[in-house]
Amino acid sequence: MSKPVYKLMDHRGRVLIPKEFREAADMEYGGILALNLCDGQVMVRKVELIEVGDQSPEAVEAYVRAAIKTMPDSIRLSLISDLSGLVQQKGE
Repeated sequence: MSKPVYKLMDHRGRVLIPKEFREAADMEYGGILALNLCDGQVMVRKVELIEVGDQSPEAVEAYVRAAIKTMPDSIRLSLISDLSGLVQQKGE
């Protein structure tokens, strides 16, 4: 086991995962992380899929971001167009 790394949590509850940790765990921008609480300790692990039944907004966003990475550019552009239209409708 390696020597612990200490990080400060910011005022919004965010903690930066060091680059060497992210690289070793193959974590990248838009990746899905599962957070669990076990005996007062926060456990973090990279996952490829959201667990069945979790329909929280955070889980849905993580799923959509992961799915978009695998889509062809033509579908991505179509989704961007659809989402832009929804945002414009909401603003009216």
